[in-house]
Amino acid sequence: MRVVIAEDSVLLREGLAGLLERFGYDVAAAVGDAPALIAAVAERDPDVVIADVRMPPGFTDEGLRAVLELRAARPSLPVLVLSQYVEQTYAAELLDQAGAGGVGYLLKDRIGDVAQFAGAVTTVAGGGTVIDPEVVRQLLRGRGDPLARLTPREREVLALVAEGRSNAAIARALFVSEAAVAKHIASILAKLDLPPDADDHRRVLAVLAYLRAS
Repeated sequence: MRVVIAEDSVLLREGLAGLLERFGYDVAAAVGDAPALIAAVAERDPDVVIADVRMPPGFTDEGLRAVLELRAARPSLPVLVLSQYVEQTYAAELLDQAGAGGVGYLLKDRIGDVAQFAGAVTTVAGGGTVIDPEVVRQLLRGRGDPLARLTPREREVLALVAEGRSNAAIARALFVSEAAVAKHIASILAKLDLPPDADDHRRVLAVLAYLRAS
């Protein structure tokens, strides 16, 4: 599976490349700015792109805007965005495209498990959605906190759902049965007025659609 990495920090870029190669990925290119990212994708035709939000020349949101440009040209291109912060406008725009292909938005300082990160890359490359719970929390601001309807356990389950985890994975993480997870998810969907019959991927998209609704 070919990966193109875009990260301006040389140490982090090389670290990501080495990590992914250790997990069996073919790092087709590792670049340090947005124009180089666009060129590398055109030349290497990767299976998944991993990009930082802030990159040269302006160190604002060049990486994320480059990703949006790439997705506009190739909607099915799986992309995983890494950031030190949540840029809500662009994050929402990126997640609006989630149905077209795999998409992820993770915060750098919350990535503490290399195997879990590699799993997130695999999920996105396979067309899934992986969202950092903090991104969900910030997108909820200004919505009257609909999560206030949820119990603490339901909030935990929703955070894991937002990460793209299956019912079995959530059950293992919380040390409960899959039946209990299914019950919590049914309650979450009901409280958030979401379709009760959504599968794992589509229920993430449903949650995101709810968060962005006016």
